[in-house]
Amino acid sequence: MNGHDRVLSMIDGRPTDSLPFMPFTMMFAGDYLGKPYLEYATDFRVLVAGQLKVAEDFDVDLVSTTTDPAAEAADCGAQIAYFADQPPAIDESHALLADKTTLERLEFPDPLGGGRMHNLVKAVALYRDQVGGDKLIEAWTEGPIAEAADLRGINQLMLDFYDDPSFVRDLFEFVLELELRFARAEVAAGADLMAVGDAAASLVGPQIYREFVWPYEKRLIDGLHGMGVPVRLHICGNIKAILPEIGALECQIVDIDSMVSMADARAAVGSAPALIANLDPVRQVRNGTPESIKTQLDNCRREAGEHFIVGAGCEIVRDTPVANLRAMLAYARAAGPTAASI
Repeated sequence: MNGHDRVLSMIDGRPTDSLPFMPFTMMFAGDYLGKPYLEYATDFRVLVAGQLKVAEDFDVDLVSTTTDPAAEAADCGAQIAYFADQPPAIDESHALLADKTTLERLEFPDPLGGGRMHNLVKAVALYRDQVGGDKLIEAWTEGPIAEAADLRGINQLMLDFYDDPSFVRDLFEFVLELELRFARAEVAAGADLMAVGDAAASLVGPQIYREFVWPYEKRLIDGLHGMGVPVRLHICGNIKAILPEIGALECQIVDIDSMVSMADARAAVGSAPALIANLDPVRQVRNGTPESIKTQLDNCRREAGEHFIVGAGCEIVRDTPVANLRAMLAYARAAGPTAASI
């Protein structure tokens, strides 16, 4: 069973030959390829080469397009700070929507118009040509609150929930259409799985999440399902208070950060989504040992059940020992055949 089939079988609840192995690598992959991160983030050929090298050397079951959260905002005209060997970052001091009225004039960028989104679409197409049907091809979009924060500025957006809720909804409507347009281009290029990164959702309370964020996440995820792709949700941070709502989004994969126990996550979201192990990328993966990593993964699997994917709560940091990543792979493959999970 290859990586493409292994992941799809797991999320469909069908038997697999082993547990899928899906570490979230960005800067690790750039370093492993020996390229400055600026090249990795802005040149699809370098991104693809880095992901393929990691996937080949560590038998990772997927390749991914994620490099940083600024692609969509950059194509909208936001000011982005670029660094030689760090991820690009939003310049919130000059937020694109510092003046709210700018939203009324903001046009949707063309995902195939030569910008940063187009670079990622090209990465998907190159993956399709090189490993399509062998490795699962994962593309990314930003979620509603994450992209809204990129365009408006996170601090100002938090005030807007109270000061101008109608503007927030207008902004979320824009973001929803922006991300669906981007996703359609990625799916047409060959994406097998769509990941939605909505990290800022963990920064608002449950009431704001339920009232403002969840409805737009649900519409985005339903739209992605309508394109025929399964969905992975990635929200960094402590999401324990909103886990029942996350379960109701009906994603096929949910990432669980280290602040939340796998037992609490499984109890709240139900049996349907596959859960990715919540190992702390620094404390337990980078600073751990092969033996301690096996113990932690055993604990995760016991709490999550068989509908479980080997990985970590967030990005594998760039200076993670190779031996520790190999220990995660060894655990996944040693698991042996899994029964149907749901």
